[in-house]
Amino acid sequence: NFITRFSALCLRKSEMQPRYWSSRRPAVPLGSRILTDPSKVFEHNMWDHMEWSQEEEEHAKDKTAENSLVKVRLEDQDKYEREASKYWNEFYKTHKNNFFKDRNWLFLEFPEILPEKKREELKAEEKSSEPTKINSTSSFPRQDFPGMFEEGKEYWEKNYGEDSTSVQGHTYNKNQARSLTDNPHGKNCREQLSNLESFPGGGATYRILEVGCGAGNSVFPILKVLCNTPGTFLYCCDFASGAVELVKSHSSYNSAWCFAFVHDVCDDALPYPFPDEILDVILLVFVLSAIHPDRMQKVVNRLAKLLKPGGMLLFRDYGRYDTAQLRFKKGHCLSENFYVRGDGTRVYFFTKDEVWHVFTLAGLTEVQNLVDRRLQVNRKKKVKMQRVWIQSKFQKPL
Repeated sequence: NFITRFSALCLRKSEMQPRYWSSRRPAVPLGSRILTDPSKVFEHNMWDHMEWSQEEEEHAKDKTAENSLVKVRLEDQDKYEREASKYWNEFYKTHKNNFFKDRNWLFLEFPEILPEKKREELKAEEKSSEPTKINSTSSFPRQDFPGMFEEGKEYWEKNYGEDSTSVQGHTYNKNQARSLTDNPHGKNCREQLSNLESFPGGGATYRILEVGCGAGNSVFPILKVLCNTPGTFLYCCDFASGAVELVKSHSSYNSAWCFAFVHDVCDDALPYPFPDEILDVILLVFVLSAIHPDRMQKVVNRLAKLLKPGGMLLFRDYGRYDTAQLRFKKGHCLSENFYVRGDGTRVYFFTKDEVWHVFTLAGLTEVQNLVDRRLQVNRKKKVKMQRVWIQSKFQKPL
């Protein structure tokens, strides 16, 4: 488990060779599998905290300069911007929910997703050496989760009774709700009930928004935990309607804990289905990179307004000189460090300074801002790939 891995790492740290160990950040977060013997590189699929040599750094810069020489024609760039949702809809129509793996690492790197009480419960379970399912890489299969909410249903019936009902975050007895609405003299009661249901999740006390939910690879691992946590509610949105339909049609989607909706975060005039300053957490994972760099700041500014004072924005995305950037051929570059893939979807590669600038300009305070360098290995083909991601946490001041 986490504690065992961390303790082992501390014991080994003094023996690590400088080339394979980055001293600029702790081993946890961002994993703890350290490559100390290059001859064993193909023993695992991924190695954490890789420190690049000067030669590797220069090679990455040269590859980026080379694939940026030929830019996409301006008229085509305009098309990719105008029709961005079309390309993502085609992506999800083709791949459905089979392309991305479920993000079961979320709770290790972003424990802030969960309410503090739930975090303490999980810590207590870990200290008592009981296995914590959400921290296991095999906890959630890639396929559907049959019976995923059975435990939640049992909890619900135990604590609220079989005849209770939930509507978008509110809990009340079915007979009470019926009497309120059926009573001809209960106009004020009906109005009160209507006000409680004025927006999805209106009765929740802890609210999360995932922006760019895709097919639900973060949604369902999160719901697995939230379904046993009263007072929590998850919003998730994507501007590809096909992605939202995949989430809503999933066997584990439940409107008692979740509300999925189509939304274009680049459209400032488009309202969210809830008021400002009600969110405890916003999850922005591999989403901002798909937006034109000129529009990123406005997007983050708007998202910051949705957070409560003290709320957290959790970010992870592609970093500068990631293997995905180096593999682009000439003619795919839209602008500096911004590319279009063969399927028409786009991607930007960040530095941590750029990330810091965007989020602090939106009025948020840095809690964490790391460069995550890993070595990904294809053991069958004996191929090594240098992966680079940025992982950050920013908080809205109290």
